[in-house]
Parts: sequence; structure tokens; C-alpha cells
Amino acid sequence: MRARLAEEGAIFLLAVQFLTRLPVRSTRLYSPARLAATPRWHPAVGLIVGAITGLVFVAAAHVFPPALAALLSTAAGLMTTGCFHEDGFADACDGLGGGATRERALEIMRDSRLGTYGAAGLGLMLGGKILALAALPVGLVPWVLLAAHAASRASSVLVMATSRYQRDHGTGKPVADGITGGSLAVALATGIAGLALLIPAAGLLPTLGAAAGLALGHLLMRSRFERRLGGYTGDCLGAVQQASEIGCYLGVLACL
Repeated sequence: MRARLAEEGAIFLLAVQFLTRLPVRSTRLYSPARLAATPRWHPAVGLIVGAITGLVFVAAAHVFPPALAALLSTAAGLMTTGCFHEDGFADACDGLGGGATRERALEIMRDSRLGTYGAAGLGLMLGGKILALAALPVGLVPWVLLAAHAASRASSVLVMATSRYQRDHGTGKPVADGITGGSLAVALATGIAGLALLIPAAGLLPTLGAAAGLALGHLLMRSRFERRLGGYTGDCLGAVQQASEIGCYLGVLACL
């Protein structure tokens, strides 16, 4: 039992190392098998990111107007993750917007340069998040951040488990090969637990709104890239996480 707990702890720390810039520096954590098992802890890492952004929002809201607090909170999230998911979203916008064929879309998404579609999509996404958070009641925002960051990463794991990876290599390949039913169950349970944190703070209807908005964001983004690519890439995982996250914010806002 102790050895199993130690192994799960190592997998969790590797997930933190993979998804964030938080100081987890040990090189002994890595192995292909551990990396393949990390998706089950992605929503738990989302709880950490949500906690950091929520704390920054609370601190900033005591000094600044809600819009500026939302901006600083969003900036803290970008710094914590190293823009990991936002980069994928921007690349997906470039590829899906500018590629006339599947092959061309994949080629554009592989290019590290930011194009017009990516810049426009990323600007709108970040602006939409900040405006949505600023429009929420100040005391509710930290709980919404916790819920959205956890559940949106569960949304990405669901894509890994139920779609096909479309590259022979890339950032998504190692984890794409390791999604088991147990890993998916842990990820979804953590995402649902994150959403459940909203119930005491916001009530049942806004929580259901968050779930509905997240599901809509997931389905809209997923239908877009699966129709064009026949599956997903690592960039698509970032895109579906971002769409699910903002969908969660908007769902809560629509039900208040």
C-alpha cells in the first residue's frame, strides 16, 4: 500500500510538472508509464491552478475594481501554467481557421508562430474570461475559478479517452496512449467534485448552469476539430479546455 501511494504521489507531481510552471524539479519523477498515467490527476492540478487564481482575485479585489482583479487573476493563471492551454487554443484557431484541408490544418498547428486566427481567437478568449469574471459577484469568483479549472481539465481528459490522436508524436502522444477506464473515472470524479464546490456558494441552478456551459463549450469545440481532423491533437486538448472553462463562467453568469 505504501509503495502504491508513493507511486501515485509521483504520478501526481509529474502531472503538476507537465501542466504548470510550479517548482517541481525532480528528474526522478519521469517515466513513460508515469506520464501516460498523469491524465487522471489533470483536474486535481486544475484545482491548484484555480486556488492560485482565486487567491489572487480575492487579494486584488480588496484594492482594485473587479475588472482589474479579474485581469490580475487571469494573468496569475497564465504565469502558473506557462500559457500551456492558451498556446494550444491559439494554434488550434490558426489551424482550423487557416487550413483548407486536414493536412494543411495539421501543418499550421505544428508551426509555433502565431497567426491572425490564433491572435484574434486568443484575444477574444482572454477578454471574454476577464469580462465574465468581472461580471460575477466578487465573493463567488474564487469558487467559480476552482470549479472551472478542475472541470475543464476533466473535459480534456474525456477527449483523450474517447477520441483518436492524430499525430505520430507530439505533446499529447504520451498521455494519449494511457487513458484507462480507471483514470477517466478519477478525472471525471475530480471534475464533478470541483463543480460541486459551487453548490454551497452559488446554489444549485448556477452550478447546473456551469455544467451546461462547460458541456456546450466542450461539444462546440470538439465538433469543430473532430469534423476537420478526424480526431484530436495536443493543441485541440488546450482548445477544448479553454472552451470548457469559459463556458463554465458564462453558464454561471447566465443563471444568476
